[in-house]
Amino acid sequence: MDELMVDPGGRGLVDRGDGMREPDEVAAMIRLHRLGWGVRRIASELGCSHMTVRRYLAAGGWAPYQAPERGSALDGLEEWLAERFRRHRGNADVVRQDLARDHGITVSLRTVERAVAPLRRELAAEARATVRFETPPGHQLQVDFGELRVPVEGERGRVFLFVATLGYSRRPYVRAFRHERQSAWLDGIEGAFRHFGGITVEVLVDNARALVSHHDAATREVRFNSRFAAFAGYWGFRPRACAPFRARTKGKDERGVGYVKRNAIAGHRFGSWAEMEAHLARWTREIAEVRLHGTTGEAPIERFRRDEAAALRPLNGRPPFRQIRELVRAVHSDGCVELDTNRYSVPWRLIGASVTLRVSAGEVVASQAGVEVARHAERSGRRERAVMAEHLDGIVGLLRRPAADVAPSTPLPELLRPLAEYERLVGGAW
Repeated sequence: MDELMVDPGGRGLVDRGDGMREPDEVAAMIRLHRLGWGVRRIASELGCSHMTVRRYLAAGGWAPYQAPERGSALDGLEEWLAERFRRHRGNADVVRQDLARDHGITVSLRTVERAVAPLRRELAAEARATVRFETPPGHQLQVDFGELRVPVEGERGRVFLFVATLGYSRRPYVRAFRHERQSAWLDGIEGAFRHFGGITVEVLVDNARALVSHHDAATREVRFNSRFAAFAGYWGFRPRACAPFRARTKGKDERGVGYVKRNAIAGHRFGSWAEMEAHLARWTREIAEVRLHGTTGEAPIERFRRDEAAALRPLNGRPPFRQIRELVRAVHSDGCVELDTNRYSVPWRLIGASVTLRVSAGEVVASQAGVEVARHAERSGRRERAVMAEHLDGIVGLLRRPAADVAPSTPLPELLRPLAEYERLVGGAW
């Protein structure tokens, strides 16, 4: 006889055996029924209600319990929730505030957290994931800084390790700095180019403030620091910033920084800064470059020499960027620009305009709109003049200048017309 009980909730008689049965129990019900057993005999054998047996026999087998679907105030807003959740970097409370302001929907924080739970797991997985991608020889250089405390000269001070890694061969370059300011980044990249003997197509950096002024995580719009952009233009590489909060997109160098910390520095003490620099150079040459790399299966230096060295673009004897000055100067009425009290001529038609002066390697190069218009040897004295006669070709005033002001190697232009005609053209006597 079926066991019945009175429901304390007032629903009358309830079958005690009406709970969910295990899949193997339901399979036994089906099998015994096929053997000719009656419903009550099966219920007695399995210790459940005959109504339970009837229900599973009618269903034809076990099925999981399905709760009735209930509507949610956030139905239809799945795409909006995903976009806002990413925009606010996983802050569900800010998403809740946006819901009230933009859609007039007031819900609890717990409701929003339940709705974005899958998105939170997705973001966490993205943060952990590292997508390995390979670049062709000479294409990419990855750079980064790592900080740690190192005993130098008896004191445990902060050392900033600059690590550059070639994307193809994994050949590293390591240099120690006392800070992580922009000058250290620029000197480190230049040092890497000179160490490798060439320039890569692009340099992948993180979003350090010294290099990147703005990087929108949603649109991926990047605005590089103006001086870093000028540095990239000077060396001829394309700067590229990894995705914000996704330093793992720069994984080769991220691992390289950790490798240097654990292998080259850990446990060492140095009597001087120079001793530490010598140790890093020796470690790079004798350990890091010749080890069997776990990904490529080759020594970085061998892979570099065979495939990547020839793919790098030449340095062409460029001097260090920080030794170069770049200034904007107005062209005076005498067709010259002033630099360090000295005056340098440019074509007289640029009078009143502005030109860009680049000073490097003992030369002063003037350009306008990216086109070179004049080149002079840099004057080392004060209040000297460097004037090329062809820059003044067509100006009558050239005849009034002392001959000492004009570069003696360049002949003066020959006048083919009377002086009065030139005076009439320029609108007055010289």
